Amino acid sequence: MSELVTGDAVVLELRPARLPSRALAAAIDLAVISCVFVLVSVVVGIASVTLDEAAVAAIGVALFLLVLIGGPIAVETLSHGRSLGKLACGLRVVRDDGGPIRFRHALVRGAMGAVEILMTFGVVASIASLVSARGRRLGDVFAGTLVIRERVTAKRSVAVPPPPPWLVGRFSQLDLSAVPDELWLAVRQYLTRMHQLDPGVGRSMAVRLADELVTRTGIAPPQGIPAAAFLAAVVHERQARDARRVFAGAPGASSAAPGSAGGAAAGAAGGAAGPAAPAGSVGFAAPAGAVAPAGAGEPGAPAGVAGAGAEEPEEQKGAGGSSAGFAPPG
Repeated sequence: MSELVTGDAVVLELRPARLPSRALAAAIDLAVISCVFVLVSVVVGIASVTLDEAAVAAIGVALFLLVLIGGPIAVETLSHGRSLGKLACGLRVVRDDGGPIRFRHALVRGAMGAVEILMTFGVVASIASLVSARGRRLGDVFAGTLVIRERVTAKRSVAVPPPPPWLVGRFSQLDLSAVPDELWLAVRQYLTRMHQLDPGVGRSMAVRLADELVTRTGIAPPQGIPAAAFLAAVVHERQARDARRVFAGAPGASSAAPGSAGGAAAGAAGGAAGPAAPAGSVGFAAPAGAVAPAGAGEPGAPAGVAGAGAEEPEEQKGAGGSSAGFAPPG
């Protein structure tokens, strides 16, 4: 299984196609293209009976380039990576990042395919596909593409647990532009699988990931906040920013401005304080001395900074854990 991460820290699980299915798809494509080539050659041969040998040879080379090489390139470009053989086998050619291919990708694949499939009878392509961890031939390596299986059983995605309500909106001023996708993927995988880890191993992983985030952002979290809660709050902040960018022009968006920490914090807190966590749910308790941040919509209080001497709300004192298992400060 090949995992790719999007800008929303969402993992795309792609299943690369292996040699048997790719060989079957290639055989179907070659059979179809060969039939077309023979038919076109017969028609052109009948029409060029009066031409000399040099002209006939030039026409033959042109037919080879147009039909056997140009044909697959045109089909993959127009169908976004789905030739007749790949359609029959449930395969598709995509970019390394999971996006649809363009003409330049199909051109490189077609040019390399003429060498490693047609001229070597598929020997080079088979060896390269067997050696590659994701079953890629040389054309895929040079074009930056991957052949994946589309007919796979849908798996239930695991959502990233929301942060505790007392951390929502606290990192609204954090600069996340320098955080790479690989780190977002690692943080998301940890948050979705932390209940499966040994407590000691989980704490060390959370501390390491939090240190990497601090290194990328240049701002350390407030003293006493658990590393896992800090990671959940930062991921939630990034997803909230992406949602504000997407729905900035939607009707009703004017009630909470895209850059307003109050609108984001209010909406996120309402979603995070859903049903109480079931017994035995895994989470991280808030530090005993933690205080709730100043009111997200309170004028005069900077966004993301707790007010001095602010007491936590009464409704949070008696509330149970959030839906993610993060307990509010007690």
